[in-house]
Amino acid sequence: MKILIVEDEAKIARFVSLELKHEEYDTRSVGDGREALDIISSEEFDLIILDIMLPGLNGLEVLRRMRKDGNMTPVIMLTARDSVMDKVSGLDMGANDYLTKPFAIEELLARIRAVLRAPKPVTNGDIISYEGLVLDRQGHTVTVNGTEVELTVKEYGLLQALLENLSTVMSREQLLEKVWGYDYFGETNVVDVYIRYVRSKLEAVTPKRYIQTVRGVGYKIG
Repeated sequence: MKILIVEDEAKIARFVSLELKHEEYDTRSVGDGREALDIISSEEFDLIILDIMLPGLNGLEVLRRMRKDGNMTPVIMLTARDSVMDKVSGLDMGANDYLTKPFAIEELLARIRAVLRAPKPVTNGDIISYEGLVLDRQGHTVTVNGTEVELTVKEYGLLQALLENLSTVMSREQLLEKVWGYDYFGETNVVDVYIRYVRSKLEAVTPKRYIQTVRGVGYKIG
């Protein structure tokens, strides 16, 4: 597993790197946000540990640009700040987890393991499947355990966006942009309404609840 550590405090970066290498992770460290973004765009990593307070570009901006470019590499945010808004901002932009400094290395290692073992969709060309839920992008169909589920265009778009970003919390704003487009000026609660529609149709076929609500942030599958 290859992990990028983006941290401008040299002692913390070195300590985390040594501990991760001891756990047999392959690590690389960088202390500047712009440099980190260049590395992220040119190399592949299994996980990124990303501090918020960075020179060049702050961690939230690095994360925002990553997700905008379609890079869904798992990210654990690190910060010395413990405000609710910082946490919400990080999760809202697509962070997978959040850890406040100072932290115990054992907790960081546990969170890394949890993020890395999070379920990922099985993709085969135009097919995305996850625990009996199968979405065919070419045929524009959805089945649950072999039973077809009829969805409208918007319902299908919502489900596709969530499946393509499995285990990542997607905010209402992100889902609006992906499904309704950047020029949509209506209320964000339209996402909540359509999530209920999709849930009811899926749960008419199976008792399993695929779509989870992350209170105050958004929705995810996985």
